[in-house]
Amino acid sequence: MHGMLDYPVGIVLILAPWIFGFSDVGGAATAVPIVIGVLVLVQSVMTDYELSLVDVLPLRTHLAMDVVAGIVLALSPFVFGFSDEGTNAWLPHVLVGLGLIGSGLMTQPERETGRTAAARRRTSAV
Repeated sequence: MHGMLDYPVGIVLILAPWIFGFSDVGGAATAVPIVIGVLVLVQSVMTDYELSLVDVLPLRTHLAMDVVAGIVLALSPFVFGFSDEGTNAWLPHVLVGLGLIGSGLMTQPERETGRTAAARRRTSAV
């Protein structure tokens, strides 16, 4: 499930300044979501999960990076001083940032397969 969200979120972050109409603000307001969107896409292509192209990055690392990116994104309007530019400039940063934090913390870091379920049942029966 997590992998299915990464690609659309990355694309929406890259396009956010134009989708939400704050591209004229410039500076960090536009750069932060674009950079984080690119990072989301790059790490998604490299993460060891179903929808990646190259299984290099462990899912736990990917999830930790999502949490860090979410914190940066959510705090960026206040740290970089564009929280007074209008709701359309700062609210997407905060909401998507909180979403990244939540998805990073709530995603199960290891897939349940038939083998892992059987091993779990064996160890809990002992």
